Amino acid sequence: MLEIFEYEFMQRAFIAGLFIATLASISGTFIVLKRYSLMSETLAHSALVGVAVGLVAGYNPLWMAVLVALLSSWLIEYLRSSFALYSDAILSIILSGSLAIAVIIVSLGGEFNNSLFSYLFGSILSVSEEDVMTILIIGSIALSFLLLFSKELYFIAYDEEVAQTSGIKVKFLNFLLVSVVAIIIALSIRIVGSLLIGALMVIPTVAALQYSVGFKNTMLLALFFALFSVVFGMTLSFYLSIPSGATIVLSIISIFILSLIINRR
Repeated sequence: MLEIFEYEFMQRAFIAGLFIATLASISGTFIVLKRYSLMSETLAHSALVGVAVGLVAGYNPLWMAVLVALLSSWLIEYLRSSFALYSDAILSIILSGSLAIAVIIVSLGGEFNNSLFSYLFGSILSVSEEDVMTILIIGSIALSFLLLFSKELYFIAYDEEVAQTSGIKVKFLNFLLVSVVAIIIALSIRIVGSLLIGALMVIPTVAALQYSVGFKNTMLLALFFALFSVVFGMTLSFYLSIPSGATIVLSIISIFILSLIINRR
């Protein structure tokens, strides 16, 4: 079992994967409670556009992914708060547009298709020391904001109108939340992939909600589910030589199904 840690790339992957699981599960709790689950998929596709632009233009794909995901998150929140549009409609529009742009860029830069494939489904082999440091530093800042404003974010997720009348800066905190989620997703696609990061952010929280244990315990339970899925998924991926991102997601789905069965009984 411990032989898996003899390889430096697996050490880097575990460090990054566990930290990403922490970020995704905690931020996912607020996203799910706000009925904003599609946000993760939308921003993942936006981040993919940034990756494609970075590869074609010769910039760092990870930083370009963060930039484009941030801009997309601000656009989504602006449209939601300033126009009488449904949240799911806005997310669907941005998701479709991002996917269309990504497809065009991929078709223009054919030689980058292999590199983009690793961002679509995740690749533990592609995680460098620089990526790990970026994830740890930027991710720590994002996590600090989430924990600092956790009570206010929960209040907003529970009832946004009441929170606003109570004096909470709802607009600022909504922009802060989507910005943090955008950063987390952009950092995550190297590990899990843009097509699968939504599962790591949403499913652990949905599984934890089945136990009806309150907000704080739900967040902790979602965190445990996400961490366990990353460890189990990466270990299984290593020994069976199968994609890590997909294995992690299937592990989370298994936990969700088990949670449904336990709750049903």
